[in-house]
Amino acid sequence: MLMYYIILGAIALVSWLVSNKLKNKFKHYSKVHLRNGMSGAEIAEKMLADHGIRDVKVISTPGMLTDHYNPANKTVNLSEGVYNQRNASAAAVAAHECGHAVQHATAYEWLTMRSKLVPVVSVTSGMSTWIVFGGIMLGAAAGVGFGYWVAVAGLVMMGFATLFSFITLPVEYDASNRALAWLKNKNMLSQEEYKGSEDALKWAARTYLVAAIGSLATLVYWALQVLGGRD
Repeated sequence: MLMYYIILGAIALVSWLVSNKLKNKFKHYSKVHLRNGMSGAEIAEKMLADHGIRDVKVISTPGMLTDHYNPANKTVNLSEGVYNQRNASAAAVAAHECGHAVQHATAYEWLTMRSKLVPVVSVTSGMSTWIVFGGIMLGAAAGVGFGYWVAVAGLVMMGFATLFSFITLPVEYDASNRALAWLKNKNMLSQEEYKGSEDALKWAARTYLVAAIGSLATLVYWALQVLGGRD
């Protein structure tokens, strides 16, 4: 268990460092005001219109960095700091979330795969570690048998979460690439503004990369605990 806590601590530290860096980047580029004077909401609406998407609404949502695209009700949800602001950070986030809307409209395969996993992961991710741990305890007391298969079931649940985190990577990177391509091709930003948006999105993507690596490390650790003990 000590090694597990060391792994968790290391992952948490790296995650905190990347998240903190991301916040600092967005704070820095929020001071780079757009020459075109457009707000995040206006940029989002224009990107949707330029891609022929008419059935997606752009709305404001409370909180910081709570921006997301909801495929269920077709809404681009922008945090208050993005929806109303007119800077490079707001432009990057707004265009990125619209990138997801474009993925949805074009049936981007990785987004489709991730959407299919959402119901499964939402149920299993919170309990998988406890099931694995419980299985190990049962196995230790009963000598393999039932406890082993309980632990394996937990590993399968954990595997779905890990798979989900890795499928998320191409989805997020592709949304950023679509956003940056549109911002550049439509001359929406100056060179300085574009570089700021690009840098901010790179750091945002790294948070998903860290999460995926952390999920894989946790899965491998518990798999070794369950499967490594078998003859």
